[in-house]
Amino acid sequence: MNGKFPHDFLWGGAVAANQVEGAYLTDGKGLSTSDLQPQGIFGAITPRHEGDSGIKDLAIDFYHRYPQDIALFAEMGFKCLRTSIAWARIFPQGDEETPNEAGLAFYDRLFDEMAKYGIQPLITLSHYEMPYGLTQKYGGWGSRATIGFFERYARTVFERYKHKVKHWLTFNEINMSLHAPFTGVGLPADSDKSAIYQAIHHQLVASARAVKACHELVPGGKIGNMLLGGILYPLSCKPEDLLETQRQNRDWLFFGDVQARGAYPAYMQRFFRENGIQVAITEEDRQALRETIDFISFSYYMSGCVTADPEQYETARGNILDMVPNPHLASSEWGWQIDPIGLRYLLNVLYDRYQKPLFIVENGLGAKDRVEADGSINDDYRVNYLNDHLVQVAEAIDDGVEVMGYTSWGPIDLVSASKAEMSKRYGFIYVDRDDAGNGSLERRRKKSFYWYRDVIHSNGNSLKQKG
Repeated sequence: MNGKFPHDFLWGGAVAANQVEGAYLTDGKGLSTSDLQPQGIFGAITPRHEGDSGIKDLAIDFYHRYPQDIALFAEMGFKCLRTSIAWARIFPQGDEETPNEAGLAFYDRLFDEMAKYGIQPLITLSHYEMPYGLTQKYGGWGSRATIGFFERYARTVFERYKHKVKHWLTFNEINMSLHAPFTGVGLPADSDKSAIYQAIHHQLVASARAVKACHELVPGGKIGNMLLGGILYPLSCKPEDLLETQRQNRDWLFFGDVQARGAYPAYMQRFFRENGIQVAITEEDRQALRETIDFISFSYYMSGCVTADPEQYETARGNILDMVPNPHLASSEWGWQIDPIGLRYLLNVLYDRYQKPLFIVENGLGAKDRVEADGSINDDYRVNYLNDHLVQVAEAIDDGVEVMGYTSWGPIDLVSASKAEMSKRYGFIYVDRDDAGNGSLERRRKKSFYWYRDVIHSNGNSLKQKG
């Protein structure tokens, strides 16, 4: 690749607390909204009763096995590991005056283990979960009170870890609240648009307050947002398709606009007006929103198409969104379309729009891996997918886009967010556990483990251009 990646590029992987840690009530942790979704984001919200269990309760037992897993990440040469803090470990009900020391101590141990190997933490404050107590007592992000509870939590962890963690994110895939309100903002799935956008507004204000707190408390700290990068193309060159594509891309770019520019864009004012959406925004809120993020982070798994006549086409679901399939692209086993060039396009779109550093914090291929008789796992399909995407990242860097790093999603197999499956595997490291929760939890290196080790060691020069 002729040295296109900068020398300080942050190579690594990304996980989430609720998908790897397990230990769901250990050391004083409270119930989170994720604990009420044992079948994943698309499953029913299920009350917890004594004696019941779900696959995420143990997950891959990262809570107890993290030293082994961090050592494996270090063997690959990770410069960075993205994970999240489980908010309910720190404030079990969400509204306590004082934090849970046992929860804070766990992340001290985790960050110290990473520091042993020179792995920088990239920490998400809220990754698809919040204390369930806040949804019970206050209605989740529907309540303005939750802004203050989140700010207390953010300030607590910034103060505690200010010398250990320099890179932070506020909310994971913040735009997904439009599609899964309970997961994103703690609201019922049938909430109306006004309620959802009011909750989103509270979350945007809380994000800005966290940015301010990070700048005040963390010496040299940088804090970004995190978008679900659902880039869409027009299905045809009809002007109506182009205009509808712009509208649908703005549905998610709106979040970046507020977080990076510090105010609501004019097109959202029209959207609210024409759809009868009422959002209470105070002058204090407007002032808070002016505190903007330092960088843009995002996930990218697939692109999709848009048409002004969608009833004529079947849609395909991928990473929460429903999209019209692109007839020019192949798909994964789960129907997610594979579009490496779309990543280069998205990087350019975001950099043109914001002129802020970009960080690709999720990208990967979910697949059913097979353990061979000799114990090997030959996941060439994953190598090919990641190689092709990283080649396009290099091209975007050559285009002039400032890219901070790349953390592949699920460098170790974990419980999938969408349906709480283990069989949908992303990792370079295989974990012996199945969808029913059976297995030894043994870790095993896949073929892609050695491939990614070489990519990091060569700073991307081992990647193979196609054609």
